[in-house]
This record gives sequence, structure tokens and C-alpha cells, in this order.
Amino acid sequence: MKLATTTSMNTFRPWLIVGLLFIIAMLNYIDRTMITTMRGSIVGSIPMTDAHFGLLTAVFLWVYGLFSPLAGFLADRYSKSKIILFSLFVWSLVTWMTSYASSFEELLITRALMGISEACYIPAALSLIMDYHKGPTRSLATGIHMAGIMAGQSLGFLGGWLAENHTWNYAFTILGVFGICYASIIFFFLKDAPAKETIIEEAQEPKVNFLQSLGALFSNFSFICIVLFFGLISIVSWLIVGWLPTYFQERFQLSQTQAGIYSTGYVFTSAIVGVLVGGFLTDLWSRKNSNARIYVPLIGLSIAAPAIFLANYSHLLSISLLCFMLYTFCKSFVDTNTMPILSMTVDNRYRATGYGVLNFFGTLVGGFGLYFGGALRDLNIELSTIFKFASVLIVLAAIALYLVRPGKKRIAKESMINTKLNLSK
Repeated sequence: MKLATTTSMNTFRPWLIVGLLFIIAMLNYIDRTMITTMRGSIVGSIPMTDAHFGLLTAVFLWVYGLFSPLAGFLADRYSKSKIILFSLFVWSLVTWMTSYASSFEELLITRALMGISEACYIPAALSLIMDYHKGPTRSLATGIHMAGIMAGQSLGFLGGWLAENHTWNYAFTILGVFGICYASIIFFFLKDAPAKETIIEEAQEPKVNFLQSLGALFSNFSFICIVLFFGLISIVSWLIVGWLPTYFQERFQLSQTQAGIYSTGYVFTSAIVGVLVGGFLTDLWSRKNSNARIYVPLIGLSIAAPAIFLANYSHLLSISLLCFMLYTFCKSFVDTNTMPILSMTVDNRYRATGYGVLNFFGTLVGGFGLYFGGALRDLNIELSTIFKFASVLIVLAAIALYLVRPGKKRIAKESMINTKLNLSK
């Protein structure tokens, strides 16, 4: 009886961890997007130019990207669960402080601090999921967590709704208080994976400093390919997220509200379905093929690229929308497998640091993608042409991913875990 209870807990706790992190991921991304949906209310309360308002998001991304590698190293070196709790508490406090901002400078400072708090979260959270989920559950667990991110993006409209019915400060107050309460509760449940579970993957090795971690990562050819792959996908992702509403509005003569619904409601819904389906299929295939975590996103990109290209040849809204939904569905296979692929190629001591480096490059080049999208429009180049070029970048990303060669020892260990789990059934 005791053995059955222990087995049940060992099965339940990894999914409990994913569930707890799902809420944090959703909160992080609600905050990221809702400030854009309450622009009118904020500008009406705190006068600022469009450039100033754009700087609020830009400074968040710059700080977030720059701090990500170091934040990942902290998660590798110290307790992942404590780094996550620290991130959530600071996020909650800064969110609450934002509601009291009364000038542009104060609002800018809070957005910069928010960048630091959120940079601490993603590398630690994904690495903790890898510690708890081995073998045939890694991709689905990652996919569920990524669905929390996308759900947060979809719920960003709540900021505008609350700002219209109350004040823009109200939403930040609610989220800040909720975050503090949630952090106090999960303090008792969010723990690092037991040492006996992490020891399966590799023996304990001496800890290294930040520069040694970076050196080890960039001496790995496969990691460089992953950085290139992730950077190219980030350019496309930010480009489409930033300009798809304008594309729908201009190409099909839609209102701003209609274009927003088509470019977020439909697209993010297909993305959520994509990470869940992609995660499930990857884990299922990985039981028989150790390279499934690479092959599934490769297949996804092979469909996503022509989908984007064909979307810009149709003058029917329904066809174009379906193509972009197909793109987000298949591109989501990348989101659910990036951290598992990273875990197959780099030493566990550098895993969170490695994802922090990916975040840094992804944010940096993604910002350039947004900027050059606007610059090309200023040169009278249509968005349909820009999106066709984006499909070429997807192909280049697929080539970079194809060049990734997982470590044989890590493949062997995952195969051993899969075999044990299959025998236990």
C-alpha cells in the first residue's frame, strides 16, 4: 500500500509542478500584453508621445534579453524553485508598484524592473520541468507550460477592458495582489526535483562560473546551430505578431477590432492547440525514435513555411486566415521542443544558462525584425512581400535545426528511461 502511494505521488508531482508553473507563465504574459491594450487610458492619464509609449515595451525587452543569460546561470547554480519564487514575488511587487506610477519616468523604471523579474523565470521554469519530466513526457509537459504563455497573451485584452471600466491602475493592482497571494501559497508546493531523480541523467559534476558556462556552450557546434535556429524563428515570430493585425486590416479592409480578433483570437488559439498536439505526438514518437524531438519541429517548419508563403497569394480572408492558423499550429511544434532539444545537446549544468542565451538572442533579433518590418513598409514594400521573405527565414531555421546533433550519452539515457517506463507498464 505504501509503495502504491509513493508511486502515485511520483507520478502526480511532476504534473503538479507543470500546473503551478502554468499559472505563473500566464501571469507573466498577461502583464506583457495588457499594457498595449490599455494604451489610450495610460496616455490619457500620463501624457507621452508614441515614441515614449513604444519605449515602455522596448526597455522591458532590452532588460529582459540582456539579463536572461545571467538569470539562467543562477538557475543552474542555485535552487531553481527558489529562483522561480523570487521571480514571482518581485514580479508581483513591481506589478503592484506600477499601479502607483504617476509619471513616464516612474512607469519606465517599473517596466525595466519587470524585465529583470521575468528574465529569472523562463530558464529556471523550463529547466525545472526537464528535471521532473524525463523520457516520454518532456515535450507535452513543456507544451502545457507554453500553452500558459499563449493563454496569457490571449487574455491581454482584459487590461483594456478593466481600464475602460475602472482605471488603468486597477488591473496592475489586481494582478500584483494576486501574484503575492499565489507566491505565498505555492511556496509550500514548488520544490526542486529530488536528487535521486536528477542523478539519473548524469552524475554530479563540479560547478562552473558564468564565463566557463558560456565557453562550454559556444564550444558546442550543436548549441550554435540551436542559437541560429532560435534566432531565425524569433525574427519571424515577432514580425508576424507585430504586423499581422495591420496586414489583415489593410489587405481585407477590416476594422481595427476585427483585425485584432483575427490576428490574436484565432491565431493564439491555434498556437495553444499546436503546442499540446505537438508535445503529445513528440513524446509518443520519442518512445521509438530518439530523434523525434528534432524531427517533429522539422516537419512543423516544413509545413509552416509554405503556409506563410501561400497566405499572401490569396485575396480571400478565410484562406489567408487558415494559412496563418496552420503556420502558428505547426510553428508551435518548435515551442514545445526547444528546451527538450537543448537538454539533448548540452550538459545539464548549463541547461538554464543555455536557454537564457537563446532568450537573449531571440529578443535581440526579434526586436530588429519588428523594426525592419516597419522600415521596409516605409520603403513602400507591402507586408505580403515581407511575409513571403519570412517563409525563407523559416526554411533557413529548419536547415540549422537539421544540423543539430544530440549527445549520444543523453540519447542513450533517455532511451534507457523510456525502456524502464515501458517495462513498468
